[in-house]
Amino acid sequence: MMRPLILKCPSCNGDLAVSKLHCQACEIAIEGDFGLPALLRLNRAQLDFVEVFLKNRGNIREVERELGVSYPTVRARLDEVLDAIGFNLASRADDDRDDTPASRRVVLDQLSAGKISPEEAMRALSGGGRQSIPRKEKPEREEPDHG
Repeated sequence: MMRPLILKCPSCNGDLAVSKLHCQACEIAIEGDFGLPALLRLNRAQLDFVEVFLKNRGNIREVERELGVSYPTVRARLDEVLDAIGFNLASRADDDRDDTPASRRVVLDQLSAGKISPEEAMRALSGGGRQSIPRKEKPEREEPDHG
């Protein structure tokens, strides 16, 4: 029986490094400094979340249901996992986009009402950032020239 991999020092809570690999089939041992895969940097709660997320094929509604938490909580846990494995979310341009179903609906409603052009809607839906959606200006009524 194999024991689970220990990643933190039981004495000081520092990160443990892998320095020896051993083949159980042929008994060969290899020593050196070996890096751990990014997923092994996750704590137990993060690993549990990843398992639920993968089991549900990334369907956030199913993850919400299984864990009994809200959509923002699922997103926060996912962001925490991404941060822990080295994806710096702050530098991702996609994160500036507000792509919630409600914001998409607002864009589509504005397009439908003729308040924005199809090009403006495409920009807003495809990552135009959190800036406000441009509105079509109504042409100013020209006053008749009485002179």
